[in-house]
Amino acid sequence: MKSFTSRQPTQHILNGNTQTLRRRSKTRVAVISMARETDPKKRVVITGMGLCSVFGNNYDNYYAKLLAGESGVAPIDRFDTIDFPTKFAAQIRDFDSEGYIDKKNDRRLDDCLRYALVSGNKALEDAGLDSAAIETLDKQRVGVLVGSGMGGLTVFQDGVKALVQKGPKKITPFFIPYAITNMGGAMLAIEKGFMGPNYSISTACATANYAFHAAANHIRNGDAEMMIAGGSEAPIIPVGLGGFVACRALSQNNGDPEGASRPWDKSRDGFVMGEGAGVLVMESLESAKKRGARIHAEYLGGAITCDAHHMTDPRADGLGVSSCIELAINDAGITVSDINYINAHATSTLVGDVAEVNAVRKVFKNVENVKMNATKSMIGHCLGAAGGMEAIACIMAIKTGMLHPTLNQHDLEPIVEGIDTCANQKKEHQVTAAISNSFGFGGHNSCVIFAPFEE
Repeated sequence: MKSFTSRQPTQHILNGNTQTLRRRSKTRVAVISMARETDPKKRVVITGMGLCSVFGNNYDNYYAKLLAGESGVAPIDRFDTIDFPTKFAAQIRDFDSEGYIDKKNDRRLDDCLRYALVSGNKALEDAGLDSAAIETLDKQRVGVLVGSGMGGLTVFQDGVKALVQKGPKKITPFFIPYAITNMGGAMLAIEKGFMGPNYSISTACATANYAFHAAANHIRNGDAEMMIAGGSEAPIIPVGLGGFVACRALSQNNGDPEGASRPWDKSRDGFVMGEGAGVLVMESLESAKKRGARIHAEYLGGAITCDAHHMTDPRADGLGVSSCIELAINDAGITVSDINYINAHATSTLVGDVAEVNAVRKVFKNVENVKMNATKSMIGHCLGAAGGMEAIACIMAIKTGMLHPTLNQHDLEPIVEGIDTCANQKKEHQVTAAISNSFGFGGHNSCVIFAPFEE
């Protein structure tokens, strides 16, 4: 069979700008820019937020701590770190699940599942969905998509230990169910009776953003009216810390833990481990209005790409990231000039921080009106949960008109010059549209966009 191609140039239309490009294949392909969604069945709004963090399980308190510039990083006291070159993390202490998890189950659950269930339940509570209200929903139209980068790491560690020390008969029957990444969302759906789309995404540190992107598309495509989406992670245990030490990814600034996470600073030496969960209730505007829900913000769009470059290192030129941001803007139906806030991935790694700024500068030719900060400077890198917790920070910035500081900004990389990183102090800023970036090992890039809700 013959293959027929056109010798005409390819036309790409992005944000109203038409560009003509010559493809090697000579095939004519049309990429049509999306307009901002107006159909209430397809407009996606945020009606509930829930989290578990080093600053507690209340998002108002969480954001107040961020605005105050408090650091949640401290020496690890959960286990003995004498043999580890990194001895600190943003560890959750005194975690309270009372009222959200059955006490019998709570004792045996992996922390990754506990964080997912508490944050999911709190998000539903925040959305005005108590038990009675949930019974009025069409449960076949409600889905759950809560992912994790690594799943139940504690139960996995304990299972291997039992196998080696005592033999296979001593492995708990909960080993597999509690270790796999889909179980947090599954348990929440079982508890509430939600029968819509339910699965887990695991794309390392980009997990939560991937979940938001997929959840929104389920709503837009008519698969669901409501999705509970986000990410959960509990990696601060010996095997988790040791694994990242082996990757040479972590800061070793043991003399100053609070100053260890320092995005874009020339002295940065790796990221700081964090943990927790961040979950959103996402639903169609039609659904939210029907039940009289309070709307925190609107999800405008998002995108996912792959660097196709390296298992752990990002592309230095930021091409995968810049294309992801451009695709997200296109999906949102807005222009670059509409965006004035970026919650950066900014992990405090040597290559990653610069690569992200390279990407931002490719997309934003004028950065004077854009402010950019790094939540990880205070709560560490929460891996698969990071995007969820940072999405909540974005939405709170929209709601409050205040941006939290980026801590430990003393000697910035030259490439950051001209970009307001909210260095060491909070900033008043009315957000028109906010980008939240998350990138993961494997070259996984994600970008989601939130904005104030307007009728």
